[in-house]
Amino acid sequence: MSLPIFRNTDHVPLTEAIFYILVALNQPMHGYGITQFVKEISQERVELGPGTLYGAIKSLLEKGWIKPVKQKEDSRRKEYEITEKGKEVLQMEMERLEELVRNGNQFIRGEKNDN
Repeated sequence: MSLPIFRNTDHVPLTEAIFYILVALNQPMHGYGITQFVKEISQERVELGPGTLYGAIKSLLEKGWIKPVKQKEDSRRKEYEITEKGKEVLQMEMERLEELVRNGNQFIRGEKNDN
């Protein structure tokens, strides 16, 4: 399988925080839920502070990678979910990371790369 050549620096590489936020938002979630999801999935290695989280959410909304989920008017919590564009960016990043691991294994562990 041939991987795409990444030319758009606006899309990849993603920071670890952005990567995990996009993964989390494959289901609708509010800020606190995202924080807890990332902490759990990273086995408490990554903790998103409020400034990092809400700065990232603002940036992701501006890029169109996530969108707010319609809420009842009396709801105080804002939920977000990933968009199709966000899914494409996340997929590109996962392919890039897989390539890094494949190349690393090829040269460090002597594994043959059939691509």
